[in-house]
Amino acid sequence: MCWSLDMLPSPPYIELGVHSLSGLLWTLALLFLWHCYRIGSDLPMGVRARGGKLGSGRSTMSPGGSCAGAKYETRSKILRGDPRNPFSSIETEEDEELAQGYLTPVLSHALFPAQASAQAKKLYSALQEYAKRYSWVGMGRIHKGLREQIKSNDHSAIQKPHLFFLPDVPSVPFFPRDAHRHDIEVLEANYAVILAEFQAVYQKGLDSKSGWTVGPKGQAVFPLYSAGVYVAANCRCCPCTYRTLLSLRTFISSNSLGSAGFWLLGPGAALGSSYGPTNTRLRCHLGLQTPPLCELVVGGEPQCWSEGHCLLIDDSFLHTVSHKGPPDAGPRVILSVDVWHPNVAAAERQALDFMFSPDL
Repeated sequence: MCWSLDMLPSPPYIELGVHSLSGLLWTLALLFLWHCYRIGSDLPMGVRARGGKLGSGRSTMSPGGSCAGAKYETRSKILRGDPRNPFSSIETEEDEELAQGYLTPVLSHALFPAQASAQAKKLYSALQEYAKRYSWVGMGRIHKGLREQIKSNDHSAIQKPHLFFLPDVPSVPFFPRDAHRHDIEVLEANYAVILAEFQAVYQKGLDSKSGWTVGPKGQAVFPLYSAGVYVAANCRCCPCTYRTLLSLRTFISSNSLGSAGFWLLGPGAALGSSYGPTNTRLRCHLGLQTPPLCELVVGGEPQCWSEGHCLLIDDSFLHTVSHKGPPDAGPRVILSVDVWHPNVAAAERQALDFMFSPDL
C-alpha cells in the first residue's frame, strides 16, 4: 500500500488559521509518527512475527541457508556466559570467531592433554586462574601454545624454546632497531654512564661478596634483575643504570622470563649451542667492551657487538657465543636486557606476567 502526506489529516492550526509555535510542533509530531509507522511497515515478515525478539528460539532461514535465529540465540548465550563455565564469556563478535578456533577446547570443556609436561599443566592452571580473575579475551594464542607444548619436539631444530612457545609469532634471529627504537635509543644515549658504573663494580673484584656470579669458561654476571626479581644491592651500586632500565617501555621486570645485568666472557671462552626459554621475549645487548674476534651466532647468522650500540636477539633460536681474542684482549662485556617481543600484545603480556610471576 502506498502512503503519502496527502492522506494525513490537516493539523488544527491550519483550519483555525492560527500560525503559532505550538502548531509547528504539532506538525513535526505528526511527521515523526508517520515516519515511525513507515519504518515499522517495512520490516520483514519474519521479524514482525517474532515481535523483534531475536533470541526467542524460532529461526529464520537466511538466503545462504544459514539459520539466522539460531545464530542470534547462540550469540546471546555466549554473551551471557555459561554459569557452569565462568571462563567461557566472549565479549565481542571477533572473540566469538576465536571461540571456534583458539578457545574451542575451553568452550567444549575438553580436557588438557594428559601427556603434557608438569610444567605445561602448571602454566595452564595459572592461565585459568588469570582468566577467572580477569578474562579469556586475548588469551587465544597462549591457550593454543600451552595445549601444543607436547608437540615442542616438532618445532624446527633452529628455534626450540624449552619453556614456552607462543604460536603465530613472526620471528627472526636478529630484529631491526625499529622494533624497539625508543628503548634502544635510551640505552645508547646512556652508554657512557653505564660503562662507568660497570667499570666501578668490575674494579672491586669478581666475587660473590661484590655481587658477581662467576661461572665456567670465563663467564661472570653482575645481575640487576634476576628472573624478574630486583637485586637491591647491585642496583644501588649502579643507580644510573637502574634508572635507565626503569625508563624503558618494554623491559620485562615483572616475571621470571626477564633479567638484566652485565655479562662478561673471557678470552678463549666459547659457549656451546643452546636455546632460550621462550619466543615471547628478545634480548637487547648493549656493547660496553667488545674486543676483536668476539662473535655471536643466532639461527646460523653471525653478528659482532659494537661498543655503544645495541643488538636485538631472539635467543629462542639456536645460538652460540665465542671470544677468540688473545689472552690480553680483556673480557667481552655487554649489558643484557630482556624486552618483550614486539608481536606480543598487551593483554598477553599481562597474562604472562601473571603466569610466570616469581611468586608462583
